[in-house]
Amino acid sequence: MPSGKHRYPQYTLRTSEGLMDKLKYIAEYNGRSANRELEQLIRAHVSRFEQKHGPIELTTEDYRFIRKRTGGGGEGETGSSPEG
Repeated sequence: MPSGKHRYPQYTLRTSEGLMDKLKYIAEYNGRSANRELEQLIRAHVSRFEQKHGPIELTTEDYRFIRKRTGGGGEGETGSSPEG
């Protein structure tokens, strides 16, 4: 689990103001925050990927590689992520 103030990892998204406004419109329409709307979109994308290619099973080595490459810290657990 990530340490520090927040329980979940954070990611800064850079996009156009117009696209962000449209996302917020859709999120409001769906009764969600923009963050929750993005989370739902990511979950749907991962689900479609796994349906096509099979489940993503991340090992401790995979987590280390991903976090080293993206500047994240900490150690992952083996197997699917709890958010999966």
